Amino acid sequence: MALEPAFKELSAHCTRLRDTLFEFRTTVVEDKPLKGDVVLVDEFGDAADELAGWLEEALGAIAQAQQAVSHPTDLDRARRGLAACQTCLNRVSNRFYGDLVSYERISELLEVGGERGGEWSAWARGVKEALYRCRPHLYDVSETVFLCWQEVTERIVTASVSVHATNIGQQISVPEASVKASEGFP
Repeated sequence: MALEPAFKELSAHCTRLRDTLFEFRTTVVEDKPLKGDVVLVDEFGDAADELAGWLEEALGAIAQAQQAVSHPTDLDRARRGLAACQTCLNRVSNRFYGDLVSYERISELLEVGGERGGEWSAWARGVKEALYRCRPHLYDVSETVFLCWQEVTERIVTASVSVHATNIGQQISVPEASVKASEGFP
């Protein structure tokens, strides 16, 4: 896959993840039972807001990287945008897996549903299902970030030229991949 399509795909996956997290937040906050209140509602709602904020930052960084890979290509700017995006996505992943879907947190959620019964039980199951719907999107985002890093690295490597000073003069060497690419070989 080429560089521009890879960034476009990353943007699409991040957008889908953001939308799925918004659905999770809606389930947590808007669909909670009217009677009673539990701390988990606030904790899950706050976490969803935090994840959404990091995803917005990631999408902003992706947009900058996309601009950098359009003509003329600025690989350093693309790399910095991708690194900023990766930082945000690492935060999302760490918070999601380390807190929201941890064994302890899911146990708390199901315990609330079991203790309160009725609407709270249905709410707890809905929250758990909404969380689990986020997982494939997180996986897709992770895979696509990796793909973007491969594309950026490949482009940087094929564009590099090294100069070595010798006692006779300078020796210029071009990576074999660059020579093959300029000769039309894959």
